[in-house]
Amino acid sequence: MTVAEAVERAHREEWARVLAATARFTRDLDLAEECVQDAYARALDTWPEAGVPERPGAWLTTVARNRALDRLRRESHLRRMLPLLVTDEVAPPADDRLGLVLMCCHPALSRDAQVALTLRLVGGLSTAEVARAYLVPEPAMAARITRAKRKIAAARIPMRVPGPGELPDRVAAACEVVHLVYTTGHTAPGGPGLQRTDLADGALAIARMLRLLLPRDAEVAGLLALLLLLDARRDARTAADGRMLLLAEQDRTRWDAGRIAEGTALLGEALRRPPTRWAVQAAIAAVHAESPSWEATDWSEICGLYDVLLSLWPSPVVRLNRAVALGFRDGPAAGLAALEPLLAEPALAGYGYLAAARADFLRRLGRTADAALAYEEAIALTLNDVERAFLTRRLAGLRSNG
Repeated sequence: MTVAEAVERAHREEWARVLAATARFTRDLDLAEECVQDAYARALDTWPEAGVPERPGAWLTTVARNRALDRLRRESHLRRMLPLLVTDEVAPPADDRLGLVLMCCHPALSRDAQVALTLRLVGGLSTAEVARAYLVPEPAMAARITRAKRKIAAARIPMRVPGPGELPDRVAAACEVVHLVYTTGHTAPGGPGLQRTDLADGALAIARMLRLLLPRDAEVAGLLALLLLLDARRDARTAADGRMLLLAEQDRTRWDAGRIAEGTALLGEALRRPPTRWAVQAAIAAVHAESPSWEATDWSEICGLYDVLLSLWPSPVVRLNRAVALGFRDGPAAGLAALEPLLAEPALAGYGYLAAARADFLRRLGRTADAALAYEEAIALTLNDVERAFLTRRLAGLRSNG
């Protein structure tokens, strides 16, 4: 492994921990981010000669904290900051990432700001990646993140696990941001790999921490069930040569039976209370997990669950997923008809999965020319190399058969 690769790996695996530790020290998110970025830059300069340290995260944290201390001294802020460094209202959590998530989910911030800030700070995504994940223009996302950080600084919101009385106000936001961090890792918005396992693993770890904090909360139980059931397929989503495999192509013996069992048990618990969107999504994942084959999938049950989900969460993406399920239940013509109204949905403008779904239905209907145009659109909108390669192969196959 080259030094550049080691630094990139440390960025993927350690960013959130290093930033959380530095932010706890500085109590200033902008300063913490700048110092952490400086630490990674210093790693690129230092590691080629000194070697990659045994614990890269600890090395980066030390460098970032030292850089912050230098800045605080130089800017004459140390005297003001010292009391904050030595008097903390609550002992630090076992994993600083949880404190960072719950700080980002403070009720003083809007839900959109909570989600965006968590993806940026906990997930370590660039502003462009966050914008793509949230389906908004990059300048708008940059402004949203900046406003959120300023609000945290102005309100002096601490990075800590809130007390029992404060937690309920943050549960819904925390579940949403953890889910978005996971989905961003489940299928990376861009780059050479289909998945970013560091983000998926981090989201799962935080979901488990939330479960320990709130063992009777139905939202948390449903969320953890969903992540476990989705993550059970992780190893089967790509072939040995790196090709993406659709659900229909996956070797189900490679699915993680332990995670399926744990997720199903949690789902049963979550469904004993009024259903949440997470529990219904987990129920959809459970139908796939419990089906012995693609051909045996109960698409009627899945469509019914999507109807319930739409009543709880009327999202354009849910309508898209329901249309795809309808196409598998009732045929590609029905699926294509269900997709048509979504073409005018502003939130889905530039959303590659809509074009990819249309391309597949058109291909199955034998409308080769229209399918080719839809595949070209999907390829142009897809930044993940593995997904783009899959779509390119589909387009090439379509043309060779046409």
